[in-house]
Amino acid sequence: MNAYGFFRAAGAVPLVKTAGVEENCAGIIELYKKAVEDGADLVVFPELSLTAYTCGDLFSQSKLLSLAEEAAVRLAEVTGERGSGRTRSGDLPPVIFGLPLRVGGVLYNCAAFAWNGRLLGIVPKTYLPNTHEFYEQRWFGSAHGLLNRQDLSTVEIDGVAVPFGADLLFNNKADNRIVIGIEICEDLWAPLPPSSRMALGGATIIANPSASNELAGKSAYRRELVLQQSGRGLAGYIYVSSGVGESSTDTVYGGETIIAENGRRLAMGERFLREPEIVMADIDMEFLSHERITSNSFSQAAAAEAGREQLRYRLIEWGCIDPVYAVSSPAPSSEINLMRWVDPRPFVPSGLERRKERCEEIFSIQSQGLASRLAHIGCKDVVIGLSGGLDSTLALLVSLKAFEILGLDRHGIHSYTMPGFGTTGRTLGNVKELCRLMDLPLESVDIRKSCEVQMADLDHSGEPSDVAYENVQARYRTALLMNKSNMVRGIVIGTGDLSELALGWCTYNGDHMSMYAVNTGVPKTLVTYLVEYAADTRPEEGVGAVLRDIIGTPISPELLPPDKAGAIAQKTEEVVGPYELHDFFLYQGIRCGFSPSKVFFLAKQAFCERSLDFRDSLVSGIEEGARSEEEILKWLEVFYRRFFSQQFKRSCLPDGPKVGTIALSPRGDWRMPSDASAKDWLDEINTLKENL
Repeated sequence: MNAYGFFRAAGAVPLVKTAGVEENCAGIIELYKKAVEDGADLVVFPELSLTAYTCGDLFSQSKLLSLAEEAAVRLAEVTGERGSGRTRSGDLPPVIFGLPLRVGGVLYNCAAFAWNGRLLGIVPKTYLPNTHEFYEQRWFGSAHGLLNRQDLSTVEIDGVAVPFGADLLFNNKADNRIVIGIEICEDLWAPLPPSSRMALGGATIIANPSASNELAGKSAYRRELVLQQSGRGLAGYIYVSSGVGESSTDTVYGGETIIAENGRRLAMGERFLREPEIVMADIDMEFLSHERITSNSFSQAAAAEAGREQLRYRLIEWGCIDPVYAVSSPAPSSEINLMRWVDPRPFVPSGLERRKERCEEIFSIQSQGLASRLAHIGCKDVVIGLSGGLDSTLALLVSLKAFEILGLDRHGIHSYTMPGFGTTGRTLGNVKELCRLMDLPLESVDIRKSCEVQMADLDHSGEPSDVAYENVQARYRTALLMNKSNMVRGIVIGTGDLSELALGWCTYNGDHMSMYAVNTGVPKTLVTYLVEYAADTRPEEGVGAVLRDIIGTPISPELLPPDKAGAIAQKTEEVVGPYELHDFFLYQGIRCGFSPSKVFFLAKQAFCERSLDFRDSLVSGIEEGARSEEEILKWLEVFYRRFFSQQFKRSCLPDGPKVGTIALSPRGDWRMPSDASAKDWLDEINTLKENL
């Protein structure tokens, strides 16, 4: 495992020969060594991989069983080879493989855990399928029969007592975040899979050597099982099933291989390959640890189950104490070729097929929240300030849907545009055209004279020389909207988004304040995505073109005068940095709780050394191209500095709906002192700069 907490899991599917133990063992060893060369921290093989799963009544042959035991010892010895360069001591990673094993006069379907030249433990299968094409109970006994059998807690193999039972967990003595549990095939399909209790008992990675035959539609269901179980257990899950080479007398095996993490698929193999395959992915153990720490239901379930007999696991220690990348001494990122996709836009769903469902869901959350508030207070009117920017446009679209839900006249949406010193013809024109096409009343109130009066009262020069010049406009606009809402007996709809709240990019008691803030849980990259979706789906003719032009407009509060050509001069992302980066920092640093060093490492994976074809054509208006390490560090420092210093604005936010995995409401997800110190975070960033 490397310094950033990534554990490299490998699922290997060999080409087995039914009852061909010698050839199967040789194939497993060859694949194991290949996985080691690729940096695997654990290699998992399919169920009964030494003999093949489809041996039938050959499982009653002592010759087959003896060969399997001998092969298991030989395979374990391979893990004790030295001088590979994997670690300073030369230790190789553990391997998990399947074999039939005689114990106490009963034959068991088992998975063996081998490391450092020895078999450290053997886990028997608990649930044995015995319907339709399966009839395992014809040959094997269940682990249930081992309960309270202390005399069978070990099994002697090659003269060595090896721990035996379904109560084994394999704990890494170098890093206690790595605890491996094993369940076998059908165990996952049971109403209460053993891995559920293993996770509550401390297992953070579940290995499942399997032999699941292929049926039409079965693969999709199987994948869902794996993802759901990894999510339910807040764990990594390595599922490896038998492939081509098993007997095709009555069934066909495709070699399904899936590596998952907390409900997310990290990697998946190709089924029906007629050659060996290794599937690898890096599981983020630090993230899993964070999720378990912050999940009260998980800790409560673990505490509730801790006294039960089923959770009294035996911990088997393994693991090198001197890994190449010691946690206290991070390796240069250039030495780490991360085997997982780091999404540069973690808040934005990928793939066209998910777009409609996700956008409709988010719009429903926002609009239902607003509709419920309006119904509760008996209000049929709202007031909203439209700037021609993304946020106010999304707030308008949400308000329209809320009014549709309640069956209210859309003319109850009182829209105001308030041209100031920085308003351009482009934004003002888009506001007017959008309201015209949607048949919405729009009132324009020029605030320049009123702001000039206020600045004169303040003895201000009236020149854009300080932030007061900007905030006079922002606060006046809010005051105007508040007063207008009193006149129409309505409420003011807030337009600010989650990214602006994270950075404190809002005027205190200006656009910072409203009576219901519909965008408060939506980060800027997601705002863009939602407006793009609306551009494709709104029924009003011509609206799509206006929405696309709004998306293409530079993000700006338009509080400073435009340039000589009348275009926007004050561009937000030139001042505080690209929202694409800040949303990434928000997710990795705040949602996942990672240190600045790890956030920087992940940002480099996402934005520097990567192909740029990850961007689909759905979202425009986001800057293209790779980013330099210097640029990422520059804006990472800005993010942490502003996130800490601007908490006071988040401490008094108006109500608003949470739509994703993170929100910054002081009543919901995020409780932080307004005077918390950012020093340690900024010191770490300075160290990163020095080492760049």
